[in-house]
Formats: sequence, C-alpha cells, structure tokens
Amino acid sequence: MPPVDRNKPKRAKSSESSYSLMEFMREFPDDGACLDWLWMNRYSADGDHAECPDCERERKFHKVAGRPAWDCDSCGHHLHPTAGTIFHKSSTSLHLWFYAVHLMTSTRCGISAKQLERELGVTYKTAWRMANLIRNDLMAQDDDSLLTGEVEADETAYGGRPKAGMTRGMTMPEAQTFAKARKVGIVAMVEREGRVRAFVQPREGALDTVSQHVSPHATVYTDEWAGYRNLRATHPTHRTIRHGDKVYAKGDIHTQTVEGFFGNVKNGIAGNYHGVSPKWLQSYFNEYVWRYNHRDDARAMFKTLLLRATRS
Repeated sequence: MPPVDRNKPKRAKSSESSYSLMEFMREFPDDGACLDWLWMNRYSADGDHAECPDCERERKFHKVAGRPAWDCDSCGHHLHPTAGTIFHKSSTSLHLWFYAVHLMTSTRCGISAKQLERELGVTYKTAWRMANLIRNDLMAQDDDSLLTGEVEADETAYGGRPKAGMTRGMTMPEAQTFAKARKVGIVAMVEREGRVRAFVQPREGALDTVSQHVSPHATVYTDEWAGYRNLRATHPTHRTIRHGDKVYAKGDIHTQTVEGFFGNVKNGIAGNYHGVSPKWLQSYFNEYVWRYNHRDDARAMFKTLLLRATRS
C-alpha cells in the first residue's frame, strides 16, 4: 500500500503553491458550490440568514430551485449572489469562471486567452472576455493609498518595432520616426520591498503621476531625465542616479527595482502573449501589478482575488 491516501492528495510542504488544483477541486467541485460560496461571502455568513432590503432586518432565506437566487421567507424578496459582479448575466458556468481566476493567479507570468480556451473548453472569444474582465475589474489599480518609504520611479516604452515590410521605401530617419510614433509610454513607481503602481501614459506626464501616487515624505529615486527636474518641489528627498554617465548604482541610489519590474512584465508579455495592442496594454499591466503586490500574501492569491469579486 502507498504511504499516502491517493484519494485525498495533500500539497507538499516544500511546494511553492499556496492553493493547488486538488484543493480547488475539493472546495469547488461544481457550479453549485461556487454559487453557495458567493452567497455566503456576499450576503449570508451562515448560509441561511441575510439582511433583507425590503424587511430592513435580518431574515431567513431559502434557495430558489433552478435559479441562482435566494428568497426571503417573510416577504419573498430575491437576492442574487452574482448581481453586480463580473459573473452577472454570464451564460458561462460559474465553475469555469472560478477556475479561470485560479489559473490566472496560479501562474507567475500570466496565461493567454488561447491557453484559457484550451483549459476551459470555451470559445476564444469567451476566454478573452473572461480574462479581460478579470484584469480590468478584479485586478484594477484602485488603491488610493500613497506609496511610502523608499520609492523608485522610472518610465519606459513598449512596442515601436514595425513588422517586416512596414518601413519599406522609407529612409532611415523616416523609419525611426515611424517606429517612435508606435511606441507607448509606461510610468511605474515601486516601493522597495513593497508595492508597485504602473500606468500606460506619455512619459511627459511622469512628474504629475509621481506627485499623485507617492507620499511627499517618501525618498524618491529616479534617473537624471529632465522630466523629474522639478520633482524636488513636491518631494524634497529626491535622489538621482546618472545613467547617462554609465553609473547605475551608487550605494542605495539606484532604480534597479523598478527596472526589474519592467523587465519581468516585458518578458512575460513577449513569452505568453507575444504582442499586446496599446488599447489593452493597461489591463495587462494591471495583472502584473496585482500579482507583484500580492506576492507575499499569507492568503492564496486565488482567494484574495475571489473575495474582490464579491464587491458590488
């Protein structure tokens, strides 16, 4: 006999996973279990009683047969656990939605809509829509708290490399101008050992973005780009590293943390998605920012993101 119960596999202590596939299947074996979880986490802690808007007091509720709703025993008012969430009015199984959330939080570099299509058995259009809603609604950068402590700020560009034949007939300066016009700017700020924020925007607005999202009491590290010249007016403790002089670190003055974040995102996009249009680039940065900011959570990323779905 094997030394373990193969019908109840356990996650190994040495595993880096915080929530395995087997744990997901045990907790959410079907669509009903997913709906019950939403009901209990949105309205009813005990599964039976909830605050009735019509009665204006706590009442006993019962599940409506054949419908994703619960009915007040006293007045008949209906509560719908999926209302106001990304699952509302979706014909896709709630079980598949939960599994998509699990897949998108269990990978370090993201998962493409094409891979979601294969994993879930849905159409590519459905898989893309699910991933897009998860990125834009559940992973949105809506935290208004300012970055504090030691904060690095930098900007980069995405795209700009024309496809073969697009610059045929152009002179070298014309081709360079064409490529530059295709680039999209990104501004990011990261706390050392902490959170990150990243926004798709022209680099010329970097000063305002840093002023808006970084505490004036923080120590800000940037390169010598002229756009940060007036940053000291709002952030007196501003330190600069001169990349133009081929100096990339001088003691604790550097921007290697934020540059590392940019490198991870660009490599992840190139490896998983191969290319992203400027229209949707912010949503992909939302995903990488969210994963970075929750990398050290004690609770599994899947559970953290799922709880965000309960907000209406």
